[in-house]
Amino acid sequence: MVIAHDSAKELRDYLAYLVNTGFSEIFLPVAAHETKQDDVTDEPDAGVQLASIREKIGDCRRCQLCKGRTNLVFGEGSPTSRLMFIGEGPGADEDREGRPFVGRAGQLLTRMIKAMGLERSQVYIANVVKCRPPGNRDPEAVEIQTCLPFLQAQINAISPDVIVGLGRIAAGTLLGRRVSLTKMRGNFHYVNGIPIMPTYHPSFLLRKEPDRKWKAEAWEDLKKVMTLLGLSVDAHGDSK
Repeated sequence: MVIAHDSAKELRDYLAYLVNTGFSEIFLPVAAHETKQDDVTDEPDAGVQLASIREKIGDCRRCQLCKGRTNLVFGEGSPTSRLMFIGEGPGADEDREGRPFVGRAGQLLTRMIKAMGLERSQVYIANVVKCRPPGNRDPEAVEIQTCLPFLQAQINAISPDVIVGLGRIAAGTLLGRRVSLTKMRGNFHYVNGIPIMPTYHPSFLLRKEPDRKWKAEAWEDLKKVMTLLGLSVDAHGDSK
């Protein structure tokens, strides 16, 4: 493969940045044509891969978010899930417990998952950044880029059939562009062959109560996800 001079320089600069921030390995997806038949049975299962990724993160000190965290929040759920939810970052409750989406927003997300006819244990939930931004501020670009290889590794390990991007930052990070969430949601966007459905973050839905317009729109997004997964769509499903 021939890489243009500018692209090669950008690649060298990015690899140098990763090394300087503490990465000793870089996770890259393997193209289908590069996979040998003999290697298929040697591929570790998703649970083993996720455990390996968590071990590589360790007591992460790669960006400034480590300074204020109580616990690193890796992610949880079924390693073989067909559905993955990805949010922005941990909040105060998540930082305290070391688990994603356990506060009020997490309780709403759990109800949304149940409305889809699933249990929380049947999906996988993660965040773009693994440590809580101070004061629940938006994560900065350098913080996102530092955590992104680990999120990409989680996605590669699970290989979900569909990803729901919760909120503007998660959806924009997954799609690699900054666009208004209202312009992104409602349709699937494909990245590396995986359909991504952007929708509202549960914390946004809580802030917008009691106006049910926003929950109704989020439910329409989730119904499209259910249809793609072959789940029964109940017109009376509710996540209140």
